[in-house]
Amino acid sequence: MRLSRRPRANPSGEMSILEHIGELRSRLVKSCVALVVTTTVAFAFLYNPVLDFVLRSYCALPTSVRIGTSTADSGCRLAALSPLEPLSIRVRLSLTVGLLLAMPLIAYQLWRFITPGLRPSEKRYAIPFALASTLLFVAGVAVAFYTLPKAISFLVAMGGNGIAVFFQADRYLRFVLFMGLAFGLTFEFPLVLVFLSMVGALSSAAMLRAWRPAAAVIIVAAAVITPSQDPISLFAMAIPMWIFYFVAAAVARFIIEPRRARRQEALAGAQEP
Repeated sequence: MRLSRRPRANPSGEMSILEHIGELRSRLVKSCVALVVTTTVAFAFLYNPVLDFVLRSYCALPTSVRIGTSTADSGCRLAALSPLEPLSIRVRLSLTVGLLLAMPLIAYQLWRFITPGLRPSEKRYAIPFALASTLLFVAGVAVAFYTLPKAISFLVAMGGNGIAVFFQADRYLRFVLFMGLAFGLTFEFPLVLVFLSMVGALSSAAMLRAWRPAAAVIIVAAAVITPSQDPISLFAMAIPMWIFYFVAAAVARFIIEPRRARRQEALAGAQEP
């Protein structure tokens, strides 16, 4: 079944501006429908287990900065300061989980939108692209939640003993979710580099020549992107980004560029009399 609405009489995929707008609208509608469905499922069935998971970083803090006693049940509760706050928290958390669940289809729709500019041999990467983007996003969220207890403990300790710390539910969960989204989206960085290599806009030689400036840019970007601004989260984001940079260069060097060279040789051989 064809997902694209391009006419069959146009096998090259060339479209006018209006056709591009119509294609973009179709992809956005499908992505939004998927997000609404997954968010509804998360709101109805997944909220409590996800909330328990999100609160693990809070429960790992010393009892002096947690509300209630030291028991497992009451010692990990956050303070809601308004009647509407629990509902807003549930909606925000469900939307975040819905985005995570809908990520494969959203990534697939994104890839299908940009494939008209690619060669037929490159269009088959739609499903691997969707799977890779989902796995990288999940990996970013996992790294964020793994480093959160240490990062929050560091931030709490920076205030000294004279500062009493009590976390408001809305602000704490907003911080935690934003941290997860920041890491998840940042971990998509290697896919951007691989795509630029596929379209010929970036070569492995250029990436390797610019690795020192790229390392500096990555550390600055990590310092700006991380909501907590602590060194633990900064390096937890920067170090994987450095690794991803060289992995993307290796993929371009040993996979993408040899295939492009073979394709060009075949095309040159076909044009010879």
